[in-house]
Amino acid sequence: MIKHIVFIKLKDRTPESVDKTAAILRAMKGQIPQLLAIEVGVDVIHSERSFDIALVTEVSSLEDLQAYQVHPVHQEVIRHLNEVKELSVSVDYEI
Repeated sequence: MIKHIVFIKLKDRTPESVDKTAAILRAMKGQIPQLLAIEVGVDVIHSERSFDIALVTEVSSLEDLQAYQVHPVHQEVIRHLNEVKELSVSVDYEI
């Protein structure tokens, strides 16, 4: 199993902007066969060092992670994120 975690900081950090992007991320649920689990969390602290959104997903293997990365639904999400994000960081690890 592979856990894929992404932290996203948006250019526009208003609640409306954060909620819109979180909804777009949540909409991947059930759309990508390789995703065994998906969780989207919105920051509640709002400190200067905070990221706005956390995306946590699980897939079965590195091959499934690669398939997820190139899936058309995920590619649409990436296009959105590239327009709205200030910064994102990720980590992928075996569980």
